[in-house]
Amino acid sequence: MTNPWRPSGGPVCCVGETMAALAPDPPQPLEQADGLRLSVAGAESNVAMYLADHGVHVSWLSAVGDDALGRRVRAAIAAAGVDVSGVRTDANRPTGLLVKDPDSTGTRVHYYRTNSAAAALGTDLLDAEELRQASLVHFTGVTPALSPSCRDLVVQALAVSADQRPYAVSFDVNHRPALWPDGAAARVLRDLADRADITFVGLDEAQHLWGSDLKAVDVRELLRHPRILVVKDGAHAATAFSDEGVCTVPALSTTVVEPVGAGDAFAAGFLAGLLRGADRKRALRLGHITAVSALQVTGDHGRLPDGDRIDELLDLRDEDWLTRTFPTHAV
Repeated sequence: MTNPWRPSGGPVCCVGETMAALAPDPPQPLEQADGLRLSVAGAESNVAMYLADHGVHVSWLSAVGDDALGRRVRAAIAAAGVDVSGVRTDANRPTGLLVKDPDSTGTRVHYYRTNSAAAALGTDLLDAEELRQASLVHFTGVTPALSPSCRDLVVQALAVSADQRPYAVSFDVNHRPALWPDGAAARVLRDLADRADITFVGLDEAQHLWGSDLKAVDVRELLRHPRILVVKDGAHAATAFSDEGVCTVPALSTTVVEPVGAGDAFAAGFLAGLLRGADRKRALRLGHITAVSALQVTGDHGRLPDGDRIDELLDLRDEDWLTRTFPTHAV
């Protein structure tokens, strides 16, 4: 079957670990906190939840422990409108956990995910019904860092040539240095990113991985094979490279509460745009609009503006987009 690299609007499947997350409430250094707020956090499920917010039929494939945290994770993602029927329950391994430690310089994250249920995922997951029905499958660079079997899963998913895959594959580099103590990140993530149909990478992480002087156009020289490569330059802009040329859309100006999850939200918005048949400019704009939803909350998943507000922003003239500030009350 020929790969529909421009997704047809059929189901999307997001694959990867989601953990329970604890954060001081109200935000303050962890050692001073009297209370912690329990939520869920995972790059792939963040994308899935925002896709569901955009009306996309999406499933999340992973594994959780047979424990209270696993049940909380599954329920939270299902409540966002994501199909979790394919999520496995592992009676022998726990659900992963992360703890946030915010201070005046930012937020440090402590991970407790070694030997988690999701770390045992492997290539057998590629036979799941959710993947066979998908028009688009989404992975991130977090999964291949979790364990050898997880790395095999992503490598095998991308080993089939793009023209022979039955679905398009999107891949967000999502480099987490703490997960790559063996120093293999630069090589592995470049190889995987270059095999996907649609690849997302932050300019800052590309510079960390492949050269501190890289510009967006240099990243395209390194990753020539994706049909669409999106290079995100933080709060400045995002650029999409494809056979149709280069398209850059500035980010919306907004107040940032916490940046965690914004990259996942952007990816979901961009993919939702493609699934709607949008051109690259509108897809990039939808990515920025969705990212604002994450930037304005302390968790990973914020509330989208209503449909009329989104359409208004998508239809702005370029000069109006450049000057538009996105207020907190709009989300």
